[in-house]
Amino acid sequence: MKDAFGTPQSLLVLGGTSEIGLATARRLIARRTRTVWLAGRPSPALESAAASLRGLRADVTVRTVPFDALDTAAHEEALGKVFTEGDIDMVLLAFGVLGDQARDEAAPAAAVLVAQTNYTGAVSAGLVCGNALQAQGHGSLVVLSSAAAERARRANFLYGSSKAGLDAFAQGLGDALHGTGVHVMVVRPGFVRTRMTAGLADAPLATTPEAVAFAIEQGLRRRAETVWVPGALRVVMSVLRHTPRPLFRRLPL
Repeated sequence: MKDAFGTPQSLLVLGGTSEIGLATARRLIARRTRTVWLAGRPSPALESAAASLRGLRADVTVRTVPFDALDTAAHEEALGKVFTEGDIDMVLLAFGVLGDQARDEAAPAAAVLVAQTNYTGAVSAGLVCGNALQAQGHGSLVVLSSAAAERARRANFLYGSSKAGLDAFAQGLGDALHGTGVHVMVVRPGFVRTRMTAGLADAPLATTPEAVAFAIEQGLRRRAETVWVPGALRVVMSVLRHTPRPLFRRLPL
């Protein structure tokens, strides 16, 4: 169960090698979290991530579970095993791919892979975990969306549209679970400096995995439904969302 400040004792990270997911796990372990599950494709990187968290404290248990966002038929069994081991106070849905806009426009199969990972896989895993949290009667589902979900841009509309679908899904799931003891929080970071964005030019208001982790912790304490990182993005994206389309097309975005 969570303490008075909203810190979970147990955490399940979907996307076990995610830099934001691991930064969040480190921050929560420094508080009260003592059991962590990292769900991801079996790999040396996943095992290394688990080992890095185990090294933070002697009283922390870190386990891995095979999970592939694209293998939706296996989600219920794979994630169900985690919940049979004990209650999970927080699930962090942190997987996703950026894709390559120019390549994916020319190769529709690659574009579909982005959509299946970021949206279809997340819908499946989100529902499995949401149902499990509801069955145990408590917990938080934190969904990493993106500021890109607010309005599709020419430069990354494939990624943005997949995140827009995820964002709408997470909001609807939050409404469906309202009153059940389950809290759903949507996190909308802007440009985050990670391996996924390596090689790309920094965007205005760029942030870091550690800053997103801090915002997630603060959001949990407030039981927020939506968190922007950084907070100033809320105003920026509100302006862009209402910008007339002919003008929006001409912006260097």
